[in-house]
Amino acid sequence: MQIIDNPNKENWLSILQRPTQTVDDIEGIVNEVFVDVKRNGDQAIKQYTERFDKVSLKTNLVSTNEIEDAVASVPQVLRNAIKNAKQNIEAFHAAQKTSRVEIETANGVKCWQEKRPIESVGLYIPGGTAPLFSTVLMLAAPAQIAGCKEIVLCSPPNKEGKLAPEILYAAQLCGVTKIFKVGGIQAIAAMTFGTETIPQVYKIFGPGNQFVTVAKQLATKHGVAIDMPAGPSELLVVADESANASYIASDLLSQAEHGTDSQVILVSTSKELIVKVSEEVDKQLAVLPRKDIAEKAIANSKSIYIESDDLALDLINEYGPEHFIICSSNEGFYMDGIRNAGSVFIGDYTPESAGDYASGTNHTLPTNGFSKAYSGVNLDSFLKSMTFQKISKEGILNIGETIELMAEAEGLQAHKNAVSIRLKDLK
Repeated sequence: MQIIDNPNKENWLSILQRPTQTVDDIEGIVNEVFVDVKRNGDQAIKQYTERFDKVSLKTNLVSTNEIEDAVASVPQVLRNAIKNAKQNIEAFHAAQKTSRVEIETANGVKCWQEKRPIESVGLYIPGGTAPLFSTVLMLAAPAQIAGCKEIVLCSPPNKEGKLAPEILYAAQLCGVTKIFKVGGIQAIAAMTFGTETIPQVYKIFGPGNQFVTVAKQLATKHGVAIDMPAGPSELLVVADESANASYIASDLLSQAEHGTDSQVILVSTSKELIVKVSEEVDKQLAVLPRKDIAEKAIANSKSIYIESDDLALDLINEYGPEHFIICSSNEGFYMDGIRNAGSVFIGDYTPESAGDYASGTNHTLPTNGFSKAYSGVNLDSFLKSMTFQKISKEGILNIGETIELMAEAEGLQAHKNAVSIRLKDLK
């Protein structure tokens, strides 16, 4: 990891730059795939699967028999772990339910808000070097709690043309209605436009690489909503001399092993701790099975010495990390002051891995600084807020003149007339 000593504020932006390509670099490729899938449907999907996933499939749809075989092949001990994680995720997301909000804004004017599920949602589950069956739980469990009628899942097949058994087990456990062996840009395009076999959805969820992130952003141009721009994973740890260097190194490496374009950052008010963490990173990295991937991510990562907690907090809010770990004797200061972060982990015994799997919070979070404006996935992500109103005779008499005056001032006579005609009948 590159060590940076007390950088000036004017250099923060360049220091905190993510190791990702710009949208301009890859938007052309994404557009090309979108046009092809819109025009040629399943045939285009088949060709891209052969090109990118190196496998030829007779059908993209996962059959009932495939699901049954997959479920049977998952060891019971892992099934129990997945069920346990699902239980915690469900508990946290079910607690987010809110009741109807109702108020009488004026006598006879009753307004209320209710939440209704999004009818059809698409879940993208990354495959590649690490099939993320945990993401199935994070997306399908709240979708099921929200009451979404159609839950479509897309994930890239392996070289044998299959999905990881754990993905299929988690999917059937959480009520996914259709599962397709499609990955990358083509999966997002398929759920955006619909094909002969893959349904068009109203909203697309799920993390992915830079190409998937840009594809999701392009989907919004075609009338499909997305959860958020969620690209390569990132983690920022703030720590002082009281922190455990080996714990911090393990947290940094847990994110670095996600992919070569992941980024991890240590911000510390202790130079001595930075040295200890650096030594621990080297020691732990040497024995990781995914050493090659983590090593490349670590090369893009930084340890930054900052002389005070105030400056450290300013830098962290400027970065807006996806995951933010606080290992400081001054944890209350950072908890109260953090404004831009996807999910916050507090104390020595709260590894980011807990949020990734089983504590109950959602791990689908905004990256690339989007935590400044976006929330992570939660129950409301799968719901729409609808407003209702009912006005009585007394109510229209109470607010009618206000409406008339405002409509007339805006030059919208028909708006005024819609009230005036009613008032005339009541007077």
